[in-house]
Amino acid sequence: MRAVLQRVTKAKVTVDSSVVGEIDGGLLVLLGVGQDDSQEEALVLARKLAQLRIFRDNEGKMNLSLIDSGGSVLVVSQFTLFGDCRKGRRPSFNKAARPEQAIPLYEFFCQTLREMGLNVETGRFGAMMDVNLVNDGPVTILLDTDELSAPRK
Repeated sequence: MRAVLQRVTKAKVTVDSSVVGEIDGGLLVLLGVGQDDSQEEALVLARKLAQLRIFRDNEGKMNLSLIDSGGSVLVVSQFTLFGDCRKGRRPSFNKAARPEQAIPLYEFFCQTLREMGLNVETGRFGAMMDVNLVNDGPVTILLDTDELSAPRK
């Protein structure tokens, strides 16, 4: 799984001019599910982002996690995170999971965050969405479960 995390002061997703998900502060998560992903990757990624210390403490240092800060999460499906641009000028999305695999993993990921006590809002899987956000910092982090368990060099 791949995720782009953006620390936000607010974010919302609209589909056909209707708001389907909105938060006032926390993380906007663009989530891509790959063909080789399973619930294990979803669990690892959910735990990592919930505990990642990227929120300001009372001294202004990035020292608090999403759980510590009491922030919310807006999760938006984003298969294009698996775009392969190495050949030609049109990205290949062959490594992105098909909806029948991706939807249950996307839902499991969101449910895992809810079970951690987080408020979770979502976009609408597979829909054309407008995503609006105010990036706080700006702070933007890339996470890939293929790299989360790799040893540091």
